[in-house]
Amino acid sequence: LWDLARSGDLWMHVSATLVRVGLGFALGAVAGIVVGALTATLPTLRRLVDPSLQALRAVPSLAWVPLFILWFGILETPKVTLIAVGVFFPVYIGVAGAIASVDRKLVEVGRIFRLSRAAQVRRILLPAVLPATVTALRTGLGLGFLFVVAAELMGASEGLGYLLIDGQQFSKPEQILAAIIAFAVAGKLADALLVALTNPLVRWQDTARDAL
Repeated sequence: LWDLARSGDLWMHVSATLVRVGLGFALGAVAGIVVGALTATLPTLRRLVDPSLQALRAVPSLAWVPLFILWFGILETPKVTLIAVGVFFPVYIGVAGAIASVDRKLVEVGRIFRLSRAAQVRRILLPAVLPATVTALRTGLGLGFLFVVAAELMGASEGLGYLLIDGQQFSKPEQILAAIIAFAVAGKLADALLVALTNPLVRWQDTARDAL
């Protein structure tokens, strides 16, 4: 770690990985939220789309690599796309499940108070689904860091995944351990940043953890 930091290579590899994870996370999270919300609120769309998505969710990350290389080449597009795929599924499942589990009595209360549809979404639906959505986003971010290793198999010349593969090929166990530690630190910092950004959205919760 010290040698990599002193030469400047550590920051180059960490920043390359973080940029890829950040872009893939943004794309996968937005797609997961949109598709999850649509399938949860439109039964016909859910019957048509959800079975296929559940089947694709079981496909291993490495299975996408040859297909994405054929489609997108070996530059940044396939790497970001693969990470987005990894992020998409937990976010999609979390959002769809959260919306589907909203208590019908809450919606009925909104109708009794003659809330408009927009007001029901803002005052009832969003508070009900935000906690599960935040959890799904954190899970998706963690999978983004898992998928970036497979993504950096696709012709990468920089990134923590590249450091792992390079260390394996040239029998450098210290480089492999350095990459693993860097992954752990970068992942923890990214998760902490996501928690800090989303905490204001769920600050209203009165949970048992807050009472301890």
